[in-house]
Amino acid sequence: MTVSPGNLADRPPAAQPDDLLSDLLRSVRLTGERVVTLQQPSTFAVGFADVGSLHIIEEGELELRIDGDPDVKHIGRGDVVLLPRGDRHQLSSARGPASEQVRWLCGRFTIGDPQASHLLRSLPAAIVLGATGTPVPEGLEVARRMLLIEMQTPSQGSAVMIARILDLIFVQILRTWAAGKDPEPNWLAGAFDAEIGLSLSAIHRAPGRDWTVDDLAQVCNLSRSTFAARFAERVGKPPATYLAHVRLDTAADLLRNTSLSVNHVAARVGYTSEAAFSRAFKSRYSTPPARWRRDATTPGPAPGRATAEV
Repeated sequence: MTVSPGNLADRPPAAQPDDLLSDLLRSVRLTGERVVTLQQPSTFAVGFADVGSLHIIEEGELELRIDGDPDVKHIGRGDVVLLPRGDRHQLSSARGPASEQVRWLCGRFTIGDPQASHLLRSLPAAIVLGATGTPVPEGLEVARRMLLIEMQTPSQGSAVMIARILDLIFVQILRTWAAGKDPEPNWLAGAFDAEIGLSLSAIHRAPGRDWTVDDLAQVCNLSRSTFAARFAERVGKPPATYLAHVRLDTAADLLRNTSLSVNHVAARVGYTSEAAFSRAFKSRYSTPPARWRRDATTPGPAPGRATAEV
């Protein structure tokens, strides 16, 4: 008797219909670039700037300083640190501990879509697993060992393997942080809320729809007042504000990547008046849409960024 292969093993689970994190990370087009091992003597300071960074501490103790943040974070062996926004920061030898060598893995990420980087800019400057009491998930330890194998015994395809492992680590850290206790309000914390995540997915799937708070509350099967309060608590802004930001960011993508007229772009993202759309777009991007499109499609400096974060 011939048995279908589908009967020999469990079928893979179907993708979740409301996997907002995957949808948004695809729009960002995140790419792990490379990873190196940094080994320093007992006294040192190393600066990093303008690139998403990952640090996995292998040995020793360090101090992490982030530009604009007066607090110094103390990290050590086994800790994992992600700086998703690319904030300027410095790692230096810790004051006080006995002289010891420090070694850590350092990876970096690039964002293929500069305008989608607002999704990452709304995250914390640094996510630290291990030192803050948030345990490092087992999957990250497996990924770390895989990185070391590819770095120590490189072979054909190692560059791609390293890039994919870095992508995996990035997503795992975000998932762990968002599922932890009391994450900072933003879209990622909202995505991990069983009800609010449904409304975020609905908004991102159809930003041009004439959504009302009542409509979104019904998507979540919540009362209007409960939904509005929980949305603001999880996401950090009211539903209408979040919807407006998503619409304008979608419009920016359409302006850059399609030949649709400004009027058609406005209609696609839910505006009935081109004038109202232009005012809202200029308020968010500091440039009228037609000029923003010219700047975005002409070689040279990048056009204006969003002035308010999703």
